[in-house]
Amino acid sequence: MQNFFNFLLDTSAATETATGTDTLSSILSLVVPLVLVVVVFYFFLLRPQKKQDKQIASMRDSLGLGDIIITTGGIVGRIIRIKDEMLLIETGGNKTRIQLERKAVREIKAKANQPEGKADE
Repeated sequence: MQNFFNFLLDTSAATETATGTDTLSSILSLVVPLVLVVVVFYFFLLRPQKKQDKQIASMRDSLGLGDIIITTGGIVGRIIRIKDEMLLIETGGNKTRIQLERKAVREIKAKANQPEGKADE
């Protein structure tokens, strides 16, 4: 039995040294599909998400006094004060005031200097 294992070890070592190009091609056949999956993952998932994140950040940076916004919770209000990352909005018929963070804004419904319904998309 010991001789059989020695025979297998000797033949596998001889095969590896004699066929170095086969080893390289087998490594490439494993690595190339993995690289392709990573590239596809980047172009179809990561890149569009980064683009969308930039658009949202740009929209939130463009907030101004008087803009009518919709929050992530669905509250519609007009911005009456901006201080750093905090906004004070006025909403409802009785002019209720709510303080929220800039990152809670989902969209701008109307800019202060534009008629309602003509907000930037």
